[in-house]
Amino acid sequence: MSYLLQLLDFILHIDNYLFLLIQDYGVWIYAILFLIIFVETGLVFMPLLPGDSLLFAAGSFCAGVQIDNELAQLNLWVVLGLLMIAAILGDALNFWIGQKYGRKLAQMQIGRYALLKEKHLQQTQAFFEKHGSKTIIIARFVPIVRTFAPFTAGLASMRYSIFLRFNVIGGVSWVLGLTLLGYFFGNLTIVRENFETVIFGIIGLSLLPMLLAIAKEKMAKR
Repeated sequence: MSYLLQLLDFILHIDNYLFLLIQDYGVWIYAILFLIIFVETGLVFMPLLPGDSLLFAAGSFCAGVQIDNELAQLNLWVVLGLLMIAAILGDALNFWIGQKYGRKLAQMQIGRYALLKEKHLQQTQAFFEKHGSKTIIIARFVPIVRTFAPFTAGLASMRYSIFLRFNVIGGVSWVLGLTLLGYFFGNLTIVRENFETVIFGIIGLSLLPMLLAIAKEKMAKR
């Protein structure tokens, strides 16, 4: 529970954490951002990392954030390039894991708990059934499903050439869209004064497609 609370605090106050990380680690912040995006998309058991909010916050820091007369700023082109590569490589790794070890991982348990939750796999499978290969692109904008989509594609033996095309399109679109959104709007006074609300809004909008799909499925069963 304490881990989840710490994670929630990091997500909601990601702007403050990023400011401190930039001040403390300098250029190494690019490696940290790369690692977070790579791990969130590349390791199927790490779906709760803050991909969407991190990209938005990183974009706002590319425009420059000043707190107590101290400026923290990232290079927009370096952030875009590195995080696009991280997102594409992460999905490629996740696809490979699903292809090679998907069946074993889906059955593994740690004590009484399954390593991979069946409901997450089912939700991702439902996305594939509805949207086909385009799920790889659409899932980029949906937390949790984003992490399980390439794994499920590998598990289902999708042809890699098809997966790669959608992986690149999805990775570029996701990083470019959310980072530029943060770059152009993240430092507006109304956004900075209500940053937690904005992050909640981003998370809510990201989850909306999945929530609508679940609601539609339940309505259909009645």
